[in-house]
Amino acid sequence: MKVSDAEILIVPGYTNSGPDHWQTRWEGKLSTARRVEQAEWSKPVRDDWVARVAEEVNAATKPVVLVGHSLGVPAIVHAIPEMKKKVAGAFLVAPPDVSNPEIRPKHLMTFGPYPRLTLPFPSLLIASRNDPFGKYVHAEDIANAWGSFLIDAGESGHINAESGHGPWPEGTMVFAQFLGRLQG
Repeated sequence: MKVSDAEILIVPGYTNSGPDHWQTRWEGKLSTARRVEQAEWSKPVRDDWVARVAEEVNAATKPVVLVGHSLGVPAIVHAIPEMKKKVAGAFLVAPPDVSNPEIRPKHLMTFGPYPRLTLPFPSLLIASRNDPFGKYVHAEDIANAWGSFLIDAGESGHINAESGHGPWPEGTMVFAQFLGRLQG
């Protein structure tokens, strides 16, 4: 699949993705990409976030490729039952452990637990060994439950601008390969 064959929906996490974040950079470079905007980025409400993701998928006129980071990952997964349009695939990065009572801020736990069903579309999950919001073993567990292909990003922090992943050229290459394997 080519970029022009899909609607690429960027689904940021808690507090949105700033100007240096790889998601923002991709949104600017990919001609068919658009961000799923949330009414409240700093005080996320699960039902509102999930509804916005489903609304954007359902408004699509082409097959959708979801690109989720952090809290965007559970928003995507919880929205699946409400998605009525074709999702070609999901590229999921740095899933937080929203069932961990140690997560901060605490209200992120309202996005848990993750559904444990196989996802109805191809998915790739990228996780770090030292992500402060989720242990690698947790990412491994949900990837197995979802039938997602898991990529070990090594010690990459939360895979955001703060951890040095603004441009993230490796992610761009992996996304291009993932997109190339999807069917329209």
